[in-house]
Amino acid sequence: MPTPPPSPPVYWDYLSLPGLLAQQDGLDGNPSPDELHFIIVHQAFELWFKLVLSQLRLARNHLAAERLPEEQVPFVVHHLGRVNVILRHCVDQFAVMETLPPQDFLAFRDKLTPASGFQSFQLREVEILLGLKTEDRVALGGVKPEAHIQSVGAASKFDAFARLQATQAEVTLRDALNAWLARTPIQGSSVGDPGDADVVNGFIADYLAQVKAHGDQTLAGLVRALGESERARMEPRIRQGLDETQKFLVVDDPVLRRARAGLLFIESYRELPLLAWPRLLIDTVVELEEQMLLFRNRHARMVERVIGRRIGTGGSSGVEYLDKTTAYRTFPELWTVRSALLPRAMLPALQHREKYGVS
Repeated sequence: MPTPPPSPPVYWDYLSLPGLLAQQDGLDGNPSPDELHFIIVHQAFELWFKLVLSQLRLARNHLAAERLPEEQVPFVVHHLGRVNVILRHCVDQFAVMETLPPQDFLAFRDKLTPASGFQSFQLREVEILLGLKTEDRVALGGVKPEAHIQSVGAASKFDAFARLQATQAEVTLRDALNAWLARTPIQGSSVGDPGDADVVNGFIADYLAQVKAHGDQTLAGLVRALGESERARMEPRIRQGLDETQKFLVVDDPVLRRARAGLLFIESYRELPLLAWPRLLIDTVVELEEQMLLFRNRHARMVERVIGRRIGTGGSSGVEYLDKTTAYRTFPELWTVRSALLPRAMLPALQHREKYGVS
């Protein structure tokens, strides 16, 4: 007999809704309406984190390849852009959490102890995948998040720490981005071309000379506008800008030096056809970090609104701890380069324009 055709899909089966909707019973199987609200909001966060991890890995895999074809750069921008939209949504989602009045939360808060958002292994995984280093993290009672998850995980059937260890062994988005930036054609020269290091160093030297000239020009304008008496106050600030740009560009690591020079080159000559999508990719990563900062700050404000300055359920200092995490930076070069940019009229002359899609 012929095999009968498969049954047509049903919406709730495709989404596994019966199983999904049975996962909000809490610890005792009888959550109050407010506890149900708390569980659903936080489960929604974790589902979004799962999607963020998927999109970050897609983008990272392309950037980490030995060669990223031009036509695939929009693919990377697309998936990182999706991450940014998800993070914006997560920031807005805190407003739903804030419909939980403080006293209504206190009615079931003790049931959580010592569970805490500090134990969100997926959020830790996102941070690791982006490139946040363990030594740069804020500790909870002297313990870093990964070590905390390892210690509390013994009571769970799921080995969250093993998952974090696996993620730590992956290439981070930051490392992949820097490797990609290091391959930027600079003044028409690419990695492996004869004399490439000399071309890169020449671009850096020319750029620093223009930074000094721009600083002198800015100082002269300020003195004209404010008077000679202001020179002594303003000159150190102008010189500091030159020193910081030189410190940013002149580093011993040749790969890092080329990556930073490539970043500066893309930002400076962004109107060139070949650099248009790379510039958009960089700006998308900047927005990603900005959204992470907004997420952490919004999280802190939500917690302060609901529990004030109480100790966290996991034993942290609560809002004080969360506020410290708003200082995290994973892509500092992408922010620092903005202080080094020059007006277009003062940029070093572009060499080999034809290599950037300009006839």
